[in-house]
Amino acid sequence: MLASARTFTIDGVTAREVRVEVDVHRGLPAFTIVGLPDAAVRESRERVRAALVNCGFEFPLRRITVNLAPADLPKAGPGLDLATAAALLAACGQLPAGMDDSCALAGELALDGSVRPVAGALAMAEAARELGGERLIVAAANGSEAALVENLTVSPLERLDQLPGLIAGEWKPPVPRPLALEQAAAGPDIADLRGQPSLRRALEVAAAGGHSLLMVGPPGAGKSLAARRLPSILPPLRREEALEVARIASVAGRLNGGGPVARPFRAPHHSISSAGLVGGGNPPRAGEVTLAHRGVLFLDELGEFGRQALEALRAPLEDATVTVTRARHRVELPCRFMLVAAANPCPCGHGEDDERCRCTPFAVRRYQAKLSGAVADRIDIWQGVAQPDAAAMSGAEGENSATARERVCAARARQESRLGPGRCNAELRPDELRRARGPAGPAQPEPESSARALRWDPDVALDDVVLPVAVDVGDRQRARAAVFVERRQEAA
Repeated sequence: MLASARTFTIDGVTAREVRVEVDVHRGLPAFTIVGLPDAAVRESRERVRAALVNCGFEFPLRRITVNLAPADLPKAGPGLDLATAAALLAACGQLPAGMDDSCALAGELALDGSVRPVAGALAMAEAARELGGERLIVAAANGSEAALVENLTVSPLERLDQLPGLIAGEWKPPVPRPLALEQAAAGPDIADLRGQPSLRRALEVAAAGGHSLLMVGPPGAGKSLAARRLPSILPPLRREEALEVARIASVAGRLNGGGPVARPFRAPHHSISSAGLVGGGNPPRAGEVTLAHRGVLFLDELGEFGRQALEALRAPLEDATVTVTRARHRVELPCRFMLVAAANPCPCGHGEDDERCRCTPFAVRRYQAKLSGAVADRIDIWQGVAQPDAAAMSGAEGENSATARERVCAARARQESRLGPGRCNAELRPDELRRARGPAGPAQPEPESSARALRWDPDVALDDVVLPVAVDVGDRQRARAAVFVERRQEAA
């Protein structure tokens, strides 16, 4: 007997359709899986066998051949277990008629027959709808994320022995409740950042325009504290953006099953490799830049990151995509993120202008050379951060995140009216830059400052920051900081 079932495998951050074809015929008992399966797919033979027996089904003592089509597409992960078991039951006549091409299955089987969740259920549900499917059968734990896809019936399954009743229409599973996509302001409040008015302004400008930001200053100045509060002032995700974030988190197995989908905040350790940062491996998997899509990627202690890892950020910052190419495979991963980095001015952290600094000029140059000019050109705002004094720290609390977020949302709304839905100033194309009204003059650096601090013009609206230009800061350093502003014509 021959039977088939539809399922999906994850390719990067998207789902690819797989047809599971099962042939059961006379011969010595054997269970063979072909079609470029990985180790997890090959091991499904034992999981399917034990699940069928423990659920009361008869496992055929015949020659079983499972073909995973298309044969040239690598198959990975345990998500093919449920479809393999369903096709095997249909080939043996133990599954009632009714499972056709409009139904797809995805789930991992436990030895007792229970269905476990798999990564990428949301991507599979989107692929099922795009291919004209009407129903997707998944594990009960994956029901809420799969239900985000509209015009698709999601059937959560807890055990394999419930499948015949579901196919025959004798049993209806509960309708899953979709995850919440509305993002509320959460996380640490920016009011905790005291004594740093210039840094607060830089954070707000970066959030309004979607710009990358580098903070340079001694340890304890508040760089990490400020970066971790940036998501609290970012505008909420639109539904399309929230679905993108949820899909990537689902593929990575990081989707929160209960809370709303929020902008991601990723802070990898400085020992991360270039493949871990931008993606790679075999099969190719998403890196930190993709996991930070539509959110913030925070690189603390930038000078301690490997040169190769930092150089790998060139294309993601420029194109907002990562292309991972292998000999027989090519995957494109989205990565539109805000890069926020923090660095010390020298290896000891005090800075050359501090009398406590004992770093040699060669050590300082070698430390700062970790950030090449090509990567530095892609960082829009450089902000110097000085150690605040006790009086500034004990002063009145600044504005909270809700107040700053209102201004950022208003600035984003004005940018979208000029550029289109979902776009901000950091995404301006060259032709749009040429149509800009020209700079009102570069921002002026603080005098005698090796930390590259900038004075922000309080009269410049948040959505006026367009593009960085280079300005000189002292004799020893050159900061690619400052802002390109366009003045809006005031209404009469």
